[in-house]
Amino acid sequence: MKSFTTEIKEELIDLDLTKEEDIAELSGFIRNNANILEKKIDIKNENMLVIKRMYTLFKKNFNILPKNYTEINKIFNKNHIYHLKIDQNLEFILKALNIVDDNNNILDRVEDYLIDDDLSKLAYLRGVFLTCGSVNDPKKSRYHLEFITSFKEEAIVIQRLLNHFDLNSRIIKRDIKFMIYIKEAEKISDFLKMIHAYKSVLYYENVRVYREQKNLTNRLNNMEQANTEKTMSSALKQLEDIDFITRIEGMDKLDKKTKEACEYRLKYPESSFSELSEIMKADGIIITKSGLNHRFRKIAEEAEYLRKKVARTKK
Repeated sequence: MKSFTTEIKEELIDLDLTKEEDIAELSGFIRNNANILEKKIDIKNENMLVIKRMYTLFKKNFNILPKNYTEINKIFNKNHIYHLKIDQNLEFILKALNIVDDNNNILDRVEDYLIDDDLSKLAYLRGVFLTCGSVNDPKKSRYHLEFITSFKEEAIVIQRLLNHFDLNSRIIKRDIKFMIYIKEAEKISDFLKMIHAYKSVLYYENVRVYREQKNLTNRLNNMEQANTEKTMSSALKQLEDIDFITRIEGMDKLDKKTKEACEYRLKYPESSFSELSEIMKADGIIITKSGLNHRFRKIAEEAEYLRKKVARTKK
């Protein structure tokens, strides 16, 4: 079964964009993937379709046919590893992709001219994502998007580009590598939209809405449970006060409305003040929730007064 990350990447395979975007995407991919040797560039990936896209971009923009081959990943007994080897017009390609300077020295970071507009910036990020990016499936895990790179300067560039679009990315060092990550679901969704992974955005948003609705329902249920427990605790205290007053001096000293409140509390011990008010209203007794609260406060005060009186008598 394909991972969510694989589905996102495979959605990007057939994008047909401008030459400037293609070059920026290739640059982002090569900087974070390729093994650059004296006479060739060797690109590798576990996803054959990602390699196919790189093949297409090289063919379209440099009119070359890279060589491809497959090796078995014996170390981890995983999928095959697919390679692309470029050994034609090497110097020209590396300079065009801003991998090397005019003296063929490898540049620490991509220069601004290659990513001078938003489309080129996003294309560069798309290339980086295709080789070293991943997104957690929102159905199965926490919200998380990350890029892993071996180079600190590259990590800074990736973060700067992401935050140019207000995506709130951060960097941490993980062993000898650097991780640039985003934790906010809304920002992850925005990123997927920006790189044209629209089907993945729909899936992500549907799951996000479902999760948020579920969390809201759980919170409401917890609140309802807490309110029920609070109502029951208050009702129990009121019943104890009524019982104490009845045993010590009876209800005759209470006014009519307070006695009515006591009678309905005894009859409906589990009802909240709102529910009790509605029940009494149906029986022709008009009293509000705040009115009930006032009556039971008087009952509590009377019960407390009698308890202290009884305690003094016992002394």
